[in-house]
Amino acid sequence: MGMGTRPLDRIRRFLEWSALRGAALLAGGIFAGLFVPPLAAAARDIITPIVFLLMVLVLLRVDLGQVIAYLRRPALVTALLAWLLIVSPLIIWAVLWSLGITHPFAAGLVIVATGCAATSSPAFARLVGLDGEIAFVVAILSTLILPFTAPPLALGLLGIDLAISIPGLMLRLALLVGLPLIISIGLRRLMGPAVLERWGRAVDGAVVLLVVLYGFGVMDGVLGQLLARPALVLGGILTAFAGSLAMNAMTAAAFAGFGRRVTLSAGLMAGNRNMALYLAVIPATADPHIILTFVLFQFPLFLSPFLLKPIYERIRGRS
Repeated sequence: MGMGTRPLDRIRRFLEWSALRGAALLAGGIFAGLFVPPLAAAARDIITPIVFLLMVLVLLRVDLGQVIAYLRRPALVTALLAWLLIVSPLIIWAVLWSLGITHPFAAGLVIVATGCAATSSPAFARLVGLDGEIAFVVAILSTLILPFTAPPLALGLLGIDLAISIPGLMLRLALLVGLPLIISIGLRRLMGPAVLERWGRAVDGAVVLLVVLYGFGVMDGVLGQLLARPALVLGGILTAFAGSLAMNAMTAAAFAGFGRRVTLSAGLMAGNRNMALYLAVIPATADPHIILTFVLFQFPLFLSPFLLKPIYERIRGRS
């Protein structure tokens, strides 16, 4: 028995270590994928399975009963969901349209704005002393709602061409969210609370490693494009950071009346959207500039734990 449990203990400790070093691993992963093309190429074709497994593990750590119990401020949560999934992309689209900006990066930015909050938002919110509870609820609910809001908004109302129909995109997103949800519920019942409690931090570490592997894959071909068309790629990275910070600031301003911790948490979620779901389901025949926008938005997402933590700590210190 002892010999059989030691390898599992070592695996668990390694995964727990990965969870503790999550920010550094994420930042390193995206640059490894960028500057080691064979690594990126090897992971590129398994992005969809990675995202599927990632969703299973993320939802495995979520007790839906706990999410419902956290809904102590339903009006605030509803307002945040409506803002993130509907109002925000409409504002971004309206601003770009009024300025006459028609570059495909602009369309990509609008679709980014339709995305759900990144699943890393609650962890990052807690890391910098913000409202992790609100971030947790909104991140999970926005992920579950996304298949019903993003396709009709992006493809129907805003008329962006992603080389797929509205029902087709809705179905793909629903499967990518719904099947992992069903599997995670089954696993929670099978494992039981005690096992989940013991392995919870290890599951977090597995999530980090999967995101790192995902970061490898999404960087496939980016170095070649950077060397061939540096102005285009650097402009896309600049667009990604500008768009992320703009959505962050715009949302923080919109929710300024709810207290500083909630305000900053709302901005954090708006600036960090989950592009993994889109990259896993968007056809390869979609506009390459739009797909590149999704890819380059990984830079602010992966690097935000390093870049924004001092700013949030300074703002919290002033309060």
